Amino acid sequence: MKNKGTSASNFQLWLLIGEVNHLIVSLRQTELVKFKVPVRQLLVLRTIQSLGPKVTLSEIARHTDRKVHVISRQLVNMEKDGLIRRIKDTPKSNVLRLEITEKGMEILKISRKSKSIDAIFSELSGDDRENLKSILSVVLIRAKKQYTPEN
Repeated sequence: MKNKGTSASNFQLWLLIGEVNHLIVSLRQTELVKFKVPVRQLLVLRTIQSLGPKVTLSEIARHTDRKVHVISRQLVNMEKDGLIRRIKDTPKSNVLRLEITEKGMEILKISRKSKSIDAIFSELSGDDRENLKSILSVVLIRAKKQYTPEN
């Protein structure tokens, strides 16, 4: 039987997860600043890469848990920054063909290497990493069931 915990202990877990997330993202952003690529743009690049070149704004928004207008604005900025090219699939279609540019591919390649993240997680054993991954996956699934970008 699963223990629901108390509201106070659940709140403490939420605070801890938030603090860890903030620090890890901040460390990662510090590494990426020299490439002038925010962490959220990196997330969108990886999403485009995994979904393939023909993708809708809605699909990207759904996979990144962001609102469509936020993704639309990000894509405009990413195109200006030379990370992607947006090409209408057909004149009356809402489907875009998003091509990751050479610069975008280089950013993806570089982004796989992170001294700060490696340093943080190197303290964990393989079993600890797997346990953490499993627990966070359950938390993520539960959160996604309750969240829609319209919330």
